[in-house]
Amino acid sequence: MTADTTTDLQPPAVHAADTHDLIRVQGARENNLKDISLEIPKRRLTVFTGVSGSGKSSLVFATIAAESQRMINETYSAFVQGFMPSLARPDVDMLEGLTTAIIVDQERMGANPRSTVGTATDANAMLRILFSRLGKPYVGPPTAFSFNVPTRKASGVMSTEKSGRVEKSVVQNAVYLGGMCPRCEGMGSVSDFDLTALYDDSKSLAEGALTVPGYSMDGWYGRIFSGAGFNMDKPIAKFTKKEMNDLLYKEPTKIKVEGINLTYEGLIPKIQKSMLSKDVDAMQPHIRAFVERAITFQSCPECDGTRLSPEARSARIRGRNIADLCEMQISDLAGWIRDLKEPSVAPLLKGLQHLLDSFAEIGLGYLSLARPAGTLSGGEAQRTKMIRHLGSSLTDVTYVFDEPSIGLHPHDIERMNQLLLQLRDKGNTVLVVEHKPETITIADHVVDLGPGAGTKGGSVCFEGTVEGLRASDTITGHHLDDRAALKEAVRSSARKLEVRGASTHNLRDVDVDIPLGVLCVVTGVAGSGKSSLIHGSVAGRDGVVVIDQGAIKGSRRSNPATYTGLLEPIRKAFAKANDVKPALFSSNSEGACPTCNGAGVIFTELGVMATVESTCEDCEGRRFQASVLEYTLGGRNIADVLDMSMTEAEEFFSEGEARTPAAHKILDRLVDVGLGYLTLGQPLTTLSGGERQRVKLATQMAEKGDVYVLDEPTTGLHLADVENLLGLLDRLVDSGKSVIVIEHQQAVMAHADWIIDLGPGAGHDGGRIVFEGPPADLVAKRSTLTGKHLAAYVGA
Repeated sequence: MTADTTTDLQPPAVHAADTHDLIRVQGARENNLKDISLEIPKRRLTVFTGVSGSGKSSLVFATIAAESQRMINETYSAFVQGFMPSLARPDVDMLEGLTTAIIVDQERMGANPRSTVGTATDANAMLRILFSRLGKPYVGPPTAFSFNVPTRKASGVMSTEKSGRVEKSVVQNAVYLGGMCPRCEGMGSVSDFDLTALYDDSKSLAEGALTVPGYSMDGWYGRIFSGAGFNMDKPIAKFTKKEMNDLLYKEPTKIKVEGINLTYEGLIPKIQKSMLSKDVDAMQPHIRAFVERAITFQSCPECDGTRLSPEARSARIRGRNIADLCEMQISDLAGWIRDLKEPSVAPLLKGLQHLLDSFAEIGLGYLSLARPAGTLSGGEAQRTKMIRHLGSSLTDVTYVFDEPSIGLHPHDIERMNQLLLQLRDKGNTVLVVEHKPETITIADHVVDLGPGAGTKGGSVCFEGTVEGLRASDTITGHHLDDRAALKEAVRSSARKLEVRGASTHNLRDVDVDIPLGVLCVVTGVAGSGKSSLIHGSVAGRDGVVVIDQGAIKGSRRSNPATYTGLLEPIRKAFAKANDVKPALFSSNSEGACPTCNGAGVIFTELGVMATVESTCEDCEGRRFQASVLEYTLGGRNIADVLDMSMTEAEEFFSEGEARTPAAHKILDRLVDVGLGYLTLGQPLTTLSGGERQRVKLATQMAEKGDVYVLDEPTTGLHLADVENLLGLLDRLVDSGKSVIVIEHQQAVMAHADWIIDLGPGAGHDGGRIVFEGPPADLVAKRSTLTGKHLAAYVGA
């Protein structure tokens, strides 16, 4: 080596751009978070754990993901922002190192009855292009295969502007083809009205003949009907044929009522627009009850439920039309597309092939593209949303998942874990809110929130590795390796609920006896037919109460007290004690603070900027007029009572002057399902998924029923809470009820008296009973996927 040669033995300096490898959160106070600060490593898989209500979603979704989305929205022009939802800045001092957040949550996919798995994932769009290019005979452009586009005909003068001049041409019966079935308007089913459920023909309109919800003659409807020329005092039975036709079917007609221009429309088209355009599951309970009573749905006889016009169904590729392909199981459709060798559309086939393979990869190969999106479970909807991200070329983004293991059998969780690791390995930050130990153990970094729920949570109890969490003195650390043991003695049953020839969806003419008076768990891989068996053959029977995962309908004015009916006896108790009327003790009625109308906060719209929410100065956020707060019961006013936790309120209404048995009974059930930490007045919109299901459980436990059906009650429950849930299920059975649980959680399986296992696979590979008997026999035989995983779980 020559003297003037120099060697640099110093490692190269780290580039400034590579130092930003942490997401820093300082002073987060959203919902119940207690001014917390933490650092989250980028390009790693971080799992957030903690009991239900500890603040996981408040930190991950309401703080980190919300601020990322708000900042991206701010990069658009003020004009574009005007069309976007305005997002308020989360209550946090500082967030550093954020990247673009992609949220994959459990919200059910749109309750629009026109939405299917195919339309929600662009698979239908690709198939439409395929049939417009290769379909024989040629029908038309892609829109000719869309069941959302009607066929239109036009005649007259058509003008086209070109280079500043207008060209006019006369068209005669020009046809613009759409694929919508004209009879059912692309819905696949037609509705038939039971007219006796719309009106009582022995009464007149003035006497309240109409039995449709909301059609009261005291308000505007009474004026509209009289303004439309109806004799309000004539019984409907005496209406002429024309009057009946006008009442039921009249087209929208302009009328003048008391000097105001209004539109009158017949009952049936009005109901179709206002009620039948919504998914049945998205309706308010009283409207759903009316629809189920008054309207029968049946498969459209003209399109056989395919939603498509005869022209769209006439085009075929290799003997199959587009409706046939949409009805096929996706795993079979992927094979059919793979065999289609057409160089002219090769890029399209490649894209479609990748999309369909992604369904199989994510464990949804058993679905069909024609499946209505509203019928997917929360877990299926979340995985369907994941599909569009699997093949994405984006890197260095933050993926945020909300319990991706929900609705998954232990066999499928392994596959989901691989997908999460794939996303991380492409250079993305993956944040997961999760309770299942199988997913927690694959984390690079764990953040445990707690120590309790509600006001007792909101703090960071632990940050670090999975091994560190195991060794930590936290609730999650203690319960991470919990394993429920098989029961030494199971309950026996003398009675049974018989199911014969069940064939809903993929069930293969199933016969099964479900034992009553015991805890019976129905299990099997996702798509094996569990829900089809229970919801299709058990749910509609007398005395069966079903508690599913459907969302609770409610605004920020609704709270657990209003939803469960608890506020009713409380208002009456306050009214009786103070000799005033109950309406004063409702923040939605006479007692409301006039400044904020009982909301407790005032919203200030700032156009394209985020809406500002400030506490009402007059009532100081207490929602009631000052005069109402002077009335007390047991030394507390109504606002004090709404600020109590369920546990406090249970004690308060059990004795002394405030003793109210009706309220105490409901509170007892709310505490029983593990919601003692919630306050009576907490808005429903702030509850987590697990909390909402338990509020429903507490409400429906009051119904007169002998058989309770629970659909995955461990959803959103921490490992420590599963024990409490098992105690609750035991108490229900011991009180003489029969409990049927659809569940994947091994702790619930181990605790069962009887297991019914469906399978062996999903879709057309499932739909059979592969085991029925006590859990110990399932473990001993290990003959099914469930048996193998349960045996591994209990260490047998």
